[in-house]
Amino acid sequence: MFKVMGTFLFGSMLLLVQSCAQVPVETKEDPWEGFNRSMFIFNDAVDGAVLKPVAQGYKAITPNPVQKGVSNFFSNLGEIGNIANNLLQGKWDETASSTFRFLINSTAGWFGIFDVASEMGLKQYDEDFGQTLGYWGVSSGPYLVLPFFGPSTVRDGSGLVVDYTYLDDKEILDPNSDERLGLLGLDVIETRARLLSAESLIIGDKYSFIRDVYLQSRAYEVYDGNPPQKKKDAEEVNPADDSWGDEAASDSWGDEATSDSWGDEEGTALPEDNVSVDSSWSE
Repeated sequence: MFKVMGTFLFGSMLLLVQSCAQVPVETKEDPWEGFNRSMFIFNDAVDGAVLKPVAQGYKAITPNPVQKGVSNFFSNLGEIGNIANNLLQGKWDETASSTFRFLINSTAGWFGIFDVASEMGLKQYDEDFGQTLGYWGVSSGPYLVLPFFGPSTVRDGSGLVVDYTYLDDKEILDPNSDERLGLLGLDVIETRARLLSAESLIIGDKYSFIRDVYLQSRAYEVYDGNPPQKKKDAEEVNPADDSWGDEAASDSWGDEATSDSWGDEEGTALPEDNVSVDSSWSE
């Protein structure tokens, strides 16, 4: 076992060294692309060797009703963070909805295994501390790939510290160290199993695709489905003007301009011949 793990870690380090030897073109939203690609390769190696096979086995042997119950259970625990962050954002209706969802599903839903609250029409409002920071004007900062956690930004990475330190939803169960480890493992496996079907949607460079989708989805979440529209290029505003630099956003990562989000509420579909995803990170 230790030899296998040692070989795996050694191989991962070789991949990291190789990736660092390649100098990628840095962009405004991803100025640390060299480091990020190294972390992405490491995470992808861990996923391929451990998480994905375990998730596939879990999905293959676990009945669908049980999978749904496990998903509902962890989703219900997540309402604790939703309550806190909706409250911090001053969203009173959402705070009330999250509170009633947690109370109803924790009792009538057998500790959240059954989503009774949704059947009653109570909507779920997922919020985390990264979204709370964005709500109060903190810009996302550069894209950042965290080891084991995956895609993030400077702001969202800081929010993770608060979420896991002060808003740990599993604390309400008062687990011991072994129980906490078991809950964490099951949560990770269940989450990874839900993402298996999404892999078929990846087009082109896997790193770039995941980065762009993450940045746009976070903008969509921070602005509650209504992200600011990206400014039109100068060529579109004034075709006679060959210069497009006047419309470029500031190089500062504190800029608040945001790209078009694929999550726009009007649901406008992308053209079939345009499979690229806009990678603007500022929201």
